[in-house]
Amino acid sequence: MTVRSARHLTVSAAHEARLAVQVHEGVLEHDPSLPTVVMAHGWTLTHAAWRPVLEELLTHRAVRVVTYDQRGHGDSTMGRPPKATVRLLGDDLAEVIAATVPGDSPLVLVGHSMGGMTIMAYAGSRHADFGRRVRGTVLVGTAASVQGRRPIPLESLVMGVASRAPRIGAGIFVPSAIQGPMIFGRDADPADVKEVVGLIKRTKMPTIGAFFTAIEAHDEIASLAHFVDVPTHILVGSKDRLTPVAWARMLQEQIPGSRLTVLPDLGHMLAYEATGTVTDAVIEFVDCPVDSPPVASA
Repeated sequence: MTVRSARHLTVSAAHEARLAVQVHEGVLEHDPSLPTVVMAHGWTLTHAAWRPVLEELLTHRAVRVVTYDQRGHGDSTMGRPPKATVRLLGDDLAEVIAATVPGDSPLVLVGHSMGGMTIMAYAGSRHADFGRRVRGTVLVGTAASVQGRRPIPLESLVMGVASRAPRIGAGIFVPSAIQGPMIFGRDADPADVKEVVGLIKRTKMPTIGAFFTAIEAHDEIASLAHFVDVPTHILVGSKDRLTPVAWARMLQEQIPGSRLTVLPDLGHMLAYEATGTVTDAVIEFVDCPVDSPPVASA
């Protein structure tokens, strides 16, 4: 075992939401000089989607890692927001950080898909803390805006219905035979596909619909200006059908000095498909001395 039993806590957030948070340490004795890694998962998933990276990271570094279930996902409640937005998720991330990494302790932020959008929203609303505390960000399969995307026929209608559906899991509405090829690239491990599709199936229909609409409206391009002094590594699979390479290139263009890695033949679930690459990107920022951040390059 490389991961000890996580410490679980509940963090209160805006509009009566209760966020399920996990604080992990590995078998290596924690080194308090290292930054805390905070990981935000993507749409329809839970903190468990970080499992492969978490295990590898804690095998190699004596670091503390915070994961959590995004609002409405996993064991976190939705609360009663007037509207689901990505900016609200950024505020939730701020609450998680305040509860688990108080003061001015350094951070490394890691976000996948909607989790990357969450980090951008946090940077936009908490830019002073972001610039002062964050040693590096790893953005995996994500985008600052999806506006202009070509929609799948009837998807808005279907997601609108889902947002008003009873609070039941997606279940039969998420067939593995379709979902696997949509989110993974070539030669995906069937066990990985089964694990991820299982997470999606348990996500409640209203959550899926509400945050689909939130992602469609999401636009944090202006927030990228706050990344200027924060080293950033962007990773994307060349076969990512949800957040394509073009969106990752736009991020690289908007974040001066950021590094972009395009992984051939891989899809949207890089925490599974390229565990070592994602982990190495995190470790680079964990290991970097506070006064000499790594120089990101194209």
